Amino acid sequence: MIPAMVLPPLILASQSPRRVDLLRQLVPEFGIVASHATESEDAAQGTRRLCELNAQRKALLVAERYPNHLILGADTLVFLDETPLAKPADLDDARRMLGLLSGRVHEVITGVCLVHKSANRMRLFAEVTRVKFRPLTAESIEAYLARVHVLDKAGAYAAQEHGNLIVETIEGSFTNVVGLPQESLRVALAQWGQKSPAELPN
Repeated sequence: MIPAMVLPPLILASQSPRRVDLLRQLVPEFGIVASHATESEDAAQGTRRLCELNAQRKALLVAERYPNHLILGADTLVFLDETPLAKPADLDDARRMLGLLSGRVHEVITGVCLVHKSANRMRLFAEVTRVKFRPLTAESIEAYLARVHVLDKAGAYAAQEHGNLIVETIEGSFTNVVGLPQESLRVALAQWGQKSPAELPN
């Protein structure tokens, strides 16, 4: 856990219960402010860059209101052959997404932005995890959808909720798939707290 005294007051620019739980394991106290920034799904600039820019939009929108706080924004997307799969529009869309992912390897990318507006500091990075799905039948897809609410989840699934029914292997950070890469975020927060602004690029 990152000692609270080494960081400025921290705000998570998300009300996602998954991100709240993951961040709480790293930082004992922080605020929660939903960011209503518009998210892009245009991966023409690159998959990692897309997630970073979405995270940056979320963080900067909240930073305008809280310039003396350290703001954490994050954006997680599922990519199949570099095509983003965002949150499904409805259950039929969720069925379509799970069918596309069936038996294949895809990437889950989370972009992370740390910004402190008044200090003119920002850190931007992305984490990539490769996930392989089990071959899914129509029946196994229905069984999964009956157990998990997927309409608020990129790619129409949650690895932490009955993931054994659909996921065969995960290569990389599991918490990244859940919505916040704890390992790389822990390093970024520690570096932020230990170094002076002059030692880090803006």
